Amino acid sequence: MSKHYDNLEIRSAEQRETDLFAQLGKQIDHAKSSAPAFTETLANVNGSDINDRAALSQLPLLRKSELIERQQGQPIFGGLSGIAAPQLCQIFASPGPIFEPGSTRPDFWRFARALHAAGFRRGEIVHNCFSYHFTPAGMMFDSGARALGCATVPAGVGQTELQVQTMTHVQPQGYVGTPSFLKLIFDKADEIGAELSCLKKALVSGEYLPPSLRAAMAKRGIAVSQCYATADLGLIAYESEALEGMIIDEGIILEIVRPGTGEPVTEGEVGELVVTSLNPDYPLIRFATGDLSAILPGPSPCGRTNQRIKGWMGRADQTTKIRGMFVHPEQVAAILKRHPELLRGRLVVTRVDEQDAMCLRVEIAGNAPAGLDTAVIQSIRELTKLRSEVEFVATGSLPNDGKVIDDQRPIET
Repeated sequence: MSKHYDNLEIRSAEQRETDLFAQLGKQIDHAKSSAPAFTETLANVNGSDINDRAALSQLPLLRKSELIERQQGQPIFGGLSGIAAPQLCQIFASPGPIFEPGSTRPDFWRFARALHAAGFRRGEIVHNCFSYHFTPAGMMFDSGARALGCATVPAGVGQTELQVQTMTHVQPQGYVGTPSFLKLIFDKADEIGAELSCLKKALVSGEYLPPSLRAAMAKRGIAVSQCYATADLGLIAYESEALEGMIIDEGIILEIVRPGTGEPVTEGEVGELVVTSLNPDYPLIRFATGDLSAILPGPSPCGRTNQRIKGWMGRADQTTKIRGMFVHPEQVAAILKRHPELLRGRLVVTRVDEQDAMCLRVEIAGNAPAGLDTAVIQSIRELTKLRSEVEFVATGSLPNDGKVIDDQRPIET
């Protein structure tokens, strides 16, 4: 029995980069020829020129808001996919609304890899408690289980007593679903005196996994791991038996950028996750997820060699309204770019004497040149139409949490 799903997981870092960017060049040219939206946005880009991360970082970001706008103007998928029936086999509708394609391509969302890392194996039965209704989560795990050679119980959510009764009869070895629903199932099993010792593993997603719940399931003999995915991209990262961060999936290129920009951050710095999918049926290029994370140093102890992320660390969209004006992370980035002396910045919003107050705290190496504070204040005024103070701080003193706008005003109750 192989410890790893395939040899892609144990490539050298150098080989992986070579392989990924060879695929990316072809993907960009394919996207331009098959998806009208990319024909437009990448008109002046040749796939062969995008051969490293520096070149990739120069391409425009595709944000979820743009996805919604494009789909409203050009049904069904906003010109971002050229897939059509019969290869197009499902059309999902996620909140937004955002429409996503399902394909006849085996393991379209690449979930077999995460299931394998969680201990699922060929011939086993998986109790799938993700929704099969409108959103793709249920089918994501279903197709991954099928690719792995597992049978599924398409249970969906709700009806906990029926869930327990079915599991008692079918005896599945594994569960996939949210962690909170796993707890509800066992609460119901305990209530009615049912025994679910058949379950030995669980792969959860969609919400926070409390360490206390993982420990409680371990006491029942169930190893719980988690993965991170989105409806648009499929699998992004997953835990292995090492339980040290989440390993990036082999079918994507992941960047972490400074919120409000497309500029990559240094390793370990918290920023926004940007993903380029190598899926030819839905070739999302530099898709900004809006989620925050950071790269962990070094490889996983499990032997998989791809980079790892810390997992989900919050949302990157920190837009806030100050004195009736919206201020966006992009505006803070523009202020910093105007002044080469400035490094990282953080706009702190407070309330003083019942009025909103702003202070841009910025890291700077050494002492600030004379007049820099006045110049920065002027830039803030020009770019946000608001008055602000500025405070220069030492390099490395701002928290590494991905925040560009820190709204500290008390919440009205």
